[in-house]
Amino acid sequence: MPSEAPGYLDVHAHFVTDSYVRQAREAGHELPDGVPAWPSWSAKAHLELMDRCGIETSMLSVSSPGIHFGDDTAARRLAREVNEAGAETVREHPGRFGLFASLPLPDVDGALEEIAYAFDTLDADGVVLETNTHGTYLGNSRLEPVWAELDRRGAVVFLHPTSPVCWEQSALGRPRPMVEFVFDTARTVTDLLMSGTLDRYRDLTVIVPHCGGALPVLADRIDGFMRMFMPQDQEGPGALDQLGRLYYDLAGPALPRQLPALLSLVGADRILYGSDHCWTPAAGVEAHVAGLDAAPAPGAAASWRALTTENARRILPRTNF
Repeated sequence: MPSEAPGYLDVHAHFVTDSYVRQAREAGHELPDGVPAWPSWSAKAHLELMDRCGIETSMLSVSSPGIHFGDDTAARRLAREVNEAGAETVREHPGRFGLFASLPLPDVDGALEEIAYAFDTLDADGVVLETNTHGTYLGNSRLEPVWAELDRRGAVVFLHPTSPVCWEQSALGRPRPMVEFVFDTARTVTDLLMSGTLDRYRDLTVIVPHCGGALPVLADRIDGFMRMFMPQDQEGPGALDQLGRLYYDLAGPALPRQLPALLSLVGADRILYGSDHCWTPAAGVEAHVAGLDAAPAPGAAASWRALTTENARRILPRTNF
C-alpha cells in the first residue's frame, strides 16, 4: 500500500466477549449459525490485523446470533453488557474503533431504552439490527416506534444477517452464512420496502452488508412486484430508487462478480469497505484487502481504498480525525 494511501474505514467489524459467548452457548448456540466454532477476539489482535491491512478505523458490532435468546429481561441485560464493553474498547483506543450498538429487539420498550443509553451515554456511532429476531423482520409494524426514534436521531443503522426461523429445513445442514444470510438480507430489506418503512424514515443512513446479499439480482423483480401490489395509499418511490439511497459494504467475496452486480444497482458513492472480522479469519481479511487494492476503481477514484473511505467518512463524521 502506498504510504500516502488512506486507511480503510471498516463499517463491518465484529467483536465478542467471553461472557457473550458463554451466554449464547447456554442458549443453545454451540455452533453459531452452523459454523464450526466461535471465533476469539481481542482488541490487540484486531489492531495488529488492521495495521497489517492499512485499516485505520473499525466500527465494532455484535454479529449473528445477536443478543436476544428468547427472554426480554436477559436480552436487555446482555445488550447493555456488550454495548458497554464495546464502548470501553472505543475509549481505550481513540480513533481506531467505533461502535454500532446492539438492541434487544423484538422488545420495543427495551430497544428504545437502549437507543437512548447507547447514543446519549455511550456516544455510539450507530446501531446494528439483525435481519430478523425469532421471525420478526424489520418491516414489522411492531417495530415502528424503534424506526421513528432512530429516524429522529438521524441514526446510522447497520443491518446484519442471521438465520431464518426455517433454517432447519432450508439450510440443508450447511452453514447458514453461505446462502441463508444473503437471502435473509434481501428478505428483510424487501420487507422494509414493502412496508413503506424506508420511505417514511428518510433521515436514516442504512448500511446493507455483503454487497447487498441477493438484492442486486432481485432488485428489478422486487420493483415490479412493489408496483403491482403496494396499496395505492402507500405508493411512493419504487424499489430501485429506494435501494439507491442505501449504503452497501463489501464484506465477503465481493470480486469478481458481486461488486459489479452491485454497481449495476447503485452508484459508487454508496459503497463502503467491510472486513467481517473476527468471523472472517485474518488471512481472509488480508486476501480481501489485497484483492480490492489491486482492482481498478470506477470513474476518477484513485482506488477502492480512497473511494470507500471517503464515503464512510461522509456518513460517520466522528471518524474525520
